[in-house]
Amino acid sequence: MKNLFKILSLSVLGILLVSCEKDEDKAVISETSAGKISSDKNTIVLSELTANEAVISFSWTKPSFNIAVVPSQQIEFGIKGDNFKKSATVDFSNDVMAGSVTHAAMNAAMFNIGAIPDVVNDIEARLKTSVGSAAFYSNVIALKVTPYTPNPDLVYPKINVPGSYAAAAGYADWTPGNSPNLFSPGKNSEYRGFIYVTAANSEYKFTINEDWAGDKGDDGTFTGKLVEAGEVNVKAATAGTYYLKVDWAANTYSSVLANFGIIGDATPAGWGSDTDFVYNPATKTYVINSIMLNSTGMFKFRGNDDWTLKFQPSKYDQTLVSGKAVQTYFNAENTVTNDPGYKVSEAGNYKIELDLHNSAYYKLTVTKL
Repeated sequence: MKNLFKILSLSVLGILLVSCEKDEDKAVISETSAGKISSDKNTIVLSELTANEAVISFSWTKPSFNIAVVPSQQIEFGIKGDNFKKSATVDFSNDVMAGSVTHAAMNAAMFNIGAIPDVVNDIEARLKTSVGSAAFYSNVIALKVTPYTPNPDLVYPKINVPGSYAAAAGYADWTPGNSPNLFSPGKNSEYRGFIYVTAANSEYKFTINEDWAGDKGDDGTFTGKLVEAGEVNVKAATAGTYYLKVDWAANTYSSVLANFGIIGDATPAGWGSDTDFVYNPATKTYVINSIMLNSTGMFKFRGNDDWTLKFQPSKYDQTLVSGKAVQTYFNAENTVTNDPGYKVSEAGNYKIELDLHNSAYYKLTVTKL
């Protein structure tokens, strides 16, 4: 028994010695001098027309560390005052100490951090140096950046909805490359969007990459199940606007009738009646060509003369500027909080245009006539 105890004791001691040696061998990285960054300008206006050209250049001094490392480095951007809680980065190779950012890359970063398009945003930038999971930061520099609204057609994945209805909606019948699209704001397998149908029992399918290869249709049960082989065309039961959702990976879809109009005490009909939009195939938008709006009341856009489906500001009541397009939000997509509405600052006759062609960026424009 004594010998056994000695053996166990020696084993435990050996384990402890090995553990100590391993802990001593572990190097703790620390920064001996911080990086420092500067830019060639502090005010920039981004333009999609020069998307691939450099708009701003940065230069920096790398941080130094107590041990030899090969770190990665990025320029990190955030909204001023947000402490980089929501940030976006642009990568640079680890052997450089200067680099430029294009209009397109800068605009993508601004879009990802929630900068507001077409106005000046106060932005902060810093050098982020990473060694494994450890991150080290330089000084912060202030920038004033005016982003542009990115073309969502180029930013988000999409599938196509070719069918017999498309020509009447301003596209071409049964042509995947010239059909309404459903976009994926989450950049995943879930797509959504609107189509306009002029005739009952119009048929359509779903395609990807603007081609017929891999097209999908109903499995024949019309219960929202998609198949690639042996499929049948999906049918729109009545004429009107439909809100479609497709999960390409799960092979499911849904279709809901959604005909929109304006309602509110800013309109002649008040809260008791809607004035409906009319689809314009030439512009592929929904239009009310003329309606009197007062400046004291509010208005909203609702579907099917009911309050289940609405287009609204994202959170707070919003005063619209004549001729200036703004992003509007669909409450069924969980992008709206509270129950906000719109108003105009000046009474008069207005043209109202609702662009629903891309579910990643629904657009609303009111123009005083």
